[in-house]
Amino acid sequence: MNGDNHADLLQPPSNVEHAVSERTASHYTPLPTYRLPKGEHRHYQQQYADMYFARLAQLKPAVEQIASEAWADFEIGGETASRKDRVLDVREGELCWIAGTLYMEMPLKPNVLEDIGKEHWIAAPPPRVKYDTGGGLGGDSERGAHAGGGKGLAGAQIMLEDESGRLRLTGGYLSGGLLVTGAIVAVMGTENSDGDFEVLDLRVPDLPRQPSRWETEDGEAALQGKSVTTKRPISGKVAIISGLGVSGVEGDTLLLDLLLEYLLGESADPASQEQAASISRLIIAGNSLSHSSPIPSREELAAAAKKGGRKTYGYDSASYNAAPTDHLDQWLATLLPSIPITLLPGEQDPTSTSLPQQPIHAAMFPHSRAYMNPPTGPEGPGWFDSTTNPAEFSADGWRFLGTGGQPVDDVYKYLPDCEERLEMMEAMLRWRLTAPTAPTAPDTLWCYPFQDGDQFVMKECPHVFLVGNQPKFETAVVEGPLGQQVRVLAVPRFKETGELVLLDCETLVPEVVRFEVFDEG
Repeated sequence: MNGDNHADLLQPPSNVEHAVSERTASHYTPLPTYRLPKGEHRHYQQQYADMYFARLAQLKPAVEQIASEAWADFEIGGETASRKDRVLDVREGELCWIAGTLYMEMPLKPNVLEDIGKEHWIAAPPPRVKYDTGGGLGGDSERGAHAGGGKGLAGAQIMLEDESGRLRLTGGYLSGGLLVTGAIVAVMGTENSDGDFEVLDLRVPDLPRQPSRWETEDGEAALQGKSVTTKRPISGKVAIISGLGVSGVEGDTLLLDLLLEYLLGESADPASQEQAASISRLIIAGNSLSHSSPIPSREELAAAAKKGGRKTYGYDSASYNAAPTDHLDQWLATLLPSIPITLLPGEQDPTSTSLPQQPIHAAMFPHSRAYMNPPTGPEGPGWFDSTTNPAEFSADGWRFLGTGGQPVDDVYKYLPDCEERLEMMEAMLRWRLTAPTAPTAPDTLWCYPFQDGDQFVMKECPHVFLVGNQPKFETAVVEGPLGQQVRVLAVPRFKETGELVLLDCETLVPEVVRFEVFDEG
């Protein structure tokens, strides 16, 4: 260092007052869409078949309206396609269309009854990346979409079912679209001599009605007898992140420390601090902890039994490690005085396994829960909102729909020829289903057995659809038939990529801030 620069380091305190940046206010309204009943009102004795029938009853009118408009004048050889109310009403050689629920009979899809029968005789195979017959165990290989199989459902049998029966679908048309178990569709074609339905065209419910911006807040104000204002507050940016993967291991928190300093405006130049001040809310979309589930798998229990150890179900004080949750709690508590946080649970987080996952309990956050609304306190948004997965909420007037990633990951397993996560997310929007494969529980994606209606059906179209814990950042805008526009965001795992997504709440245009740690040597 040159001698001329020493004076810059040793100076008396300055009387110059530094400018203090004000964080942009957050305008946030949580929605209880995926909250389950509490206590004795929550039941698990119901059958999952009722949930499929409820889903069909909810979406059948919408898909039938689209189908009737599309096929009203469709003719082949002078015969007009007629509508059938039930699967059993379809007759051989008659041109018709019918609405129902798709079901995929996949040879390699997990079967809970087979798993229980085999676990005492052979070791369980590793988890499969795909459920098709063309791929090997846990990996990809060359596949081709067979006639009669959907896009990537090689070797699968595709059925259409309703409350009256089931009809097998076939035809080359099915290979051109994304099809999974649980989707509600209308198909048009004819039944052949083998009893299979040759599909000539297919329709889905497509995007539902999309509310206007600030409609949720204006509706709440009207219900409370307050005047609806036309003067809107200044919107900032929403920070979205997923896959923090806090492990509690010393030396594994450098990326988290960099993120913390950035969000608090304690690092970088004044321009970057101004950008941090414009962030009005942080959304954490699942997997905040690293493999923290306290429930051992059947394979782990079987291995323990063979070694002569005792089987331990649920909480085990001898193996429980509080370090991950303590580190996460301390990290959140450092942020919360400065920025409000919405926390969605994920597959690895300590809450219910089945969807919709309920909020992580306040007992897990002894330092951060002071920023939550108490259970007996006033209704409304808390500064720290531990919410469900999936979750719906309104931020700066926009309707958000977010998940921790499990539904998209499960749809991915059904589609061996499709690797595009954005394409799957768009399909879920057009199916109007937040978790299309959920009622296949307990085989592929576990869920609560709803009875009064399927909560995974989208009642209204979101403005932002975000999915956490994806392989990489991707974004697109999905447009609907009535002018709906949805910003779709695939949010990567922060622990692997170091990427934070910033969404401008005026333009809904995202940008990525990347944090990197360089290894020495």
